[in-house]
Amino acid sequence: MAFWIPLFLLRPSRLASSFSPTAIAAVALGSAMLVWCVWDFYIRGRGTLAPWDPPQALVRDGIYKYSRNPMYVGVLAIVVGWAIGFRSSTLAFYAVCLAAAFHLRIVFAEEPLLARTHGAAWVEYRDRVPRWFFRRRRTTG
Repeated sequence: MAFWIPLFLLRPSRLASSFSPTAIAAVALGSAMLVWCVWDFYIRGRGTLAPWDPPQALVRDGIYKYSRNPMYVGVLAIVVGWAIGFRSSTLAFYAVCLAAAFHLRIVFAEEPLLARTHGAAWVEYRDRVPRWFFRRRRTTG
């Protein structure tokens, strides 16, 4: 999603154009986050990204202390980096669609599964750590 699809979406002539150096930071940060998350899934969760071998333990350490979904954030950072680097509105649109798809998958599939699988540990984690990297302020009326 972060590498092959963006390359497919770009026109071949765009691949030869110069890549914006400012976008390198987004691609590098997203890639580092992705590698870190895969590592945490393997070491801390005792599992993988594969649906047939998911983590056995709820991963709450490392970057998961700050976001419940850093892997998705990393993928989005990579795609946004490509969009900026190649000045591609097609990739920007892809990033928006990907963000919406990730959000829907998290809310309607992953979070209910985590609640069933990990029970009280999930509820405590969910209440403590934001879904992304920020938490909306609650207003009192």
